[in-house]
Amino acid sequence: MKIKVLLSVLVLSLTLSVGCARQNNTNQTPNTTQNQNQNQGSKPDGVTTASIVDNAAAFQKAIGTNGTWIIAIVKDISTDKDLVLEGEYKNGKKDKDGKDIIQRKIALYTQDEKRNVTARFTLTAPKLTINSPNASIQHGTFKGDLYVSTKDFQLVDAKVDGNIYFTNAEAKAGFKMDDKSSVTGKQEVKK
Repeated sequence: MKIKVLLSVLVLSLTLSVGCARQNNTNQTPNTTQNQNQNQGSKPDGVTTASIVDNAAAFQKAIGTNGTWIIAIVKDISTDKDLVLEGEYKNGKKDKDGKDIIQRKIALYTQDEKRNVTARFTLTAPKLTINSPNASIQHGTFKGDLYVSTKDFQLVDAKVDGNIYFTNAEAKAGFKMDDKSSVTGKQEVKK
């Protein structure tokens, strides 16, 4: 009988401490309708969650190897530092063979719940190096020079106010941009 009472008290104490524990969420993101996460059906994780940033330091952190697959800015951002997009990220979707889709997106825009672009922004830096596979810049302007080392980089409705230098011929051959995109400077291989 004493064991049952002791176990009951222990279970009750544990339940209360877990249920009433204060939850600290130190990594809050702004509550916006511009949810860039395409993975609506399941809980987001560290790989598929978007980084919504409004300053250069947060942007620089988000594009690193410990960042997220999509980096969305919510206003114009300018930095005097060279930036590097690196790391391989899954976007939370599967291809027709059931394999995870690798993708990295710099979203220079906000959108509404119907995914209509509501605002476009400018990212300014002396240099942005693209090392992440299947990366893209979408719906805004990058001011500076891009250095691309991946074979599948693309611009989607985006403007590069500067040059695009490819680190090898394969990177240049794999580069794509849609008819809404533009580059004001050179597009050449530069080792």
